[in-house]
Amino acid sequence: MLYLVLIAIVMAIMYLPGLWVKSVLKKHSQERSDFPGNGADMARHLLRKLNIDDVKVEVTEHGDHYDPQDRAVRLTQDKFEGRTLTGVVVAAHEVGHAIQHHSKESMFTLRGGLARLSWIVSKAAPIFLAATPLLIWINPALSRWTLIAAVGSMLIGVLVNLVTLPVEWDASFGKALPMLEEGQYLSSADMASARHILTAAAMTYVAGSLASLLNLGVLARILRR
Repeated sequence: MLYLVLIAIVMAIMYLPGLWVKSVLKKHSQERSDFPGNGADMARHLLRKLNIDDVKVEVTEHGDHYDPQDRAVRLTQDKFEGRTLTGVVVAAHEVGHAIQHHSKESMFTLRGGLARLSWIVSKAAPIFLAATPLLIWINPALSRWTLIAAVGSMLIGVLVNLVTLPVEWDASFGKALPMLEEGQYLSSADMASARHILTAAAMTYVAGSLASLLNLGVLARILRR
């Protein structure tokens, strides 16, 4: 019974943050005739205001994000074209990442470096794990190194997620919220809702961080046996 309770708690920790994020974004996704522009308009306006001229604003099918390689703020079609509170606020959040990149902020740079390393190592990790049983039979000493390599790749993934959280929080509350407040783009009621949206935008990666920590914990328990 206790085992089932623990599984339920773990599942809740992993999935509830994502469900809450989707609920918040959907709640504020109604079209607003009183808004002068959509999410793409807001992103372009903020970038011009900040004199960041080398960043594009594009539509994407792969989730809202800022691409530092192509220097592009990318919004899903509903936010790119929609005159909604969610679209406008998420656009400001992604511009926040463009500011971090433009200013060469250390945490943003660190996350980018770790993310590239994680991608490279993640390609090799499944090979190491698949080879471990065979190497245990052929050469037990060598199999230990394959396990270490697999754990190392997972650890890098955990670090990426942990570094991502403060970067996302800063994009929301260190960059986007002050821009929205100083520009007086939204009413006081909309600003209160904007804070919820920005919290949701920053918390998008919480579930991924928790999942990566749990996976690492499970592997650590297996290795201790």
